[in-house]
Amino acid sequence: MKDKIVVFNFGGQYDQLIVRRVRENGVYAELYNCDTDLDTIDFSGLKGIILTGGPQSVFEEDSLKADPKIFELGVPILGICYGMQYMSNEFGGKIEHMDKGEYGKTHLFVDKNSKLFKGVPQESTVWMNHRDGIIENAKEFKKTAWTLNCPIAAYENEEKQIYAVQFHPEVSHSEYGNQIINNFLKDICHAKMDWEIKDVADTMIKEIKEKYAGEKMICALSGGVDSSVAATIVSKAIGDNLQCIFVDHGLLRKNEVEEVLESYSNIGLNVKFIDASKEFLDLLKGVTEPEEKRKIIGNTFIKVFEREAKIIGGAKYLVQGTIYPDVIESGKDKASVIKSHHNVGGLPEDMLFEGIVEPLRNLFKDEVRKLGLSIGMPEKMIWRQPFPGPGLGIRVIGDITEDKLRIVRETDYILREEFKNFEIDRDVWQYFTVYTPLKTVGVKGDERTYDNVVAIRAVSTVDAMTVEAADLPYELLTKLSSRMINEVEGVGRVVYDITSKPPGTIEWE
Repeated sequence: MKDKIVVFNFGGQYDQLIVRRVRENGVYAELYNCDTDLDTIDFSGLKGIILTGGPQSVFEEDSLKADPKIFELGVPILGICYGMQYMSNEFGGKIEHMDKGEYGKTHLFVDKNSKLFKGVPQESTVWMNHRDGIIENAKEFKKTAWTLNCPIAAYENEEKQIYAVQFHPEVSHSEYGNQIINNFLKDICHAKMDWEIKDVADTMIKEIKEKYAGEKMICALSGGVDSSVAATIVSKAIGDNLQCIFVDHGLLRKNEVEEVLESYSNIGLNVKFIDASKEFLDLLKGVTEPEEKRKIIGNTFIKVFEREAKIIGGAKYLVQGTIYPDVIESGKDKASVIKSHHNVGGLPEDMLFEGIVEPLRNLFKDEVRKLGLSIGMPEKMIWRQPFPGPGLGIRVIGDITEDKLRIVRETDYILREEFKNFEIDRDVWQYFTVYTPLKTVGVKGDERTYDNVVAIRAVSTVDAMTVEAADLPYELLTKLSSRMINEVEGVGRVVYDITSKPPGTIEWE
């Protein structure tokens, strides 16, 4: 049996990122809401508990709490941000609303005698996100870190095996955050670091096989890595009872249909192709608001799949390649809504399917890729450019027309071609073009032109939760601008989007 860490979620944006960091260190982790009944949790192999951050204040009457029996389980506990304040409040510490909050990068000073801070310099940079602060520890709790504005930025009680930090070690902005998490797992919990992503595949396949034995399912294939991995996992579990559907909704990239169908033929999935482009485009005609676009696309997908389920007969479940960033942005699991995803927030409430099967729901994109490779999927498919379910519908700003789709298809094709020529197609996380509703004056052949502005978006990231604009070679940018303006009729200017996430998102809509 593998060692395990249980993470209790108090509603923080980084809850799943904590799970991910633990797994990256080779220890299996599971996420539960903080108020989960402990009797429903399998604690076999438990080596430690982590309490996440959250948006609430412990002063609120209905503030989130965990079952106090977690302190009787006999394993080390690490509290992060709200989790730290929650434990301090439980044990009699004093917390106040500070005159000055701490948000973003902050200088941290640590007691190097603490096991939690082994290998961490006395001064380093961490990521803070709080207004309340502990000004006095509970009895027998020792301060182990502080900042200029936060007198107690970490504490511990070795006898009770309780450790806590006010900052977020799970985010990449915390300079030695991973070292701190590793110290907790290795030196405090004494967990074996032998978990691998392959273990996830085996567990998924086994659970789906047991839970859905004899059931028929339909899988919504977009051609992207997420839905492809989800389909392959479910196919390994239920075999021919899975019918995959690849729908052309008229919003696909250039040569998408041919490339996708060829790739699926090589991995043995049972795939049916449906051309529903006219149906989708007719419904989207004149629609400009991005949330409305997403919901129309999501609802229409479901209608197509429901029709197919009736033809097949007995297909009660719909398989989707939803991953965790989709869930967070759509406002599930206590997070606020950023934008609905067609496979999360864009589904109709009255759909005929009895349930949705989302095997990748708790994984990030890089974990999905590793998972796909571990089950033998071809690299070409795993490293295919991420492509959202709504497709070019959210890369054409404003109303959708055939001419606008033509422009974004052709410019996107040039972009992908040149990224491959410059051999950076795997170095950049995601890249695409956007049709903007702007026109600009230019000169072609000594004549005035008034053509469209196309934006290039290329980002670097690890988990798609935070991203930076990719640092592209100037030679590449000039080549892209030249080709797009010269080869694609209607393009008069090309711009490069350097917005990070946050405050922006990866897609423009």
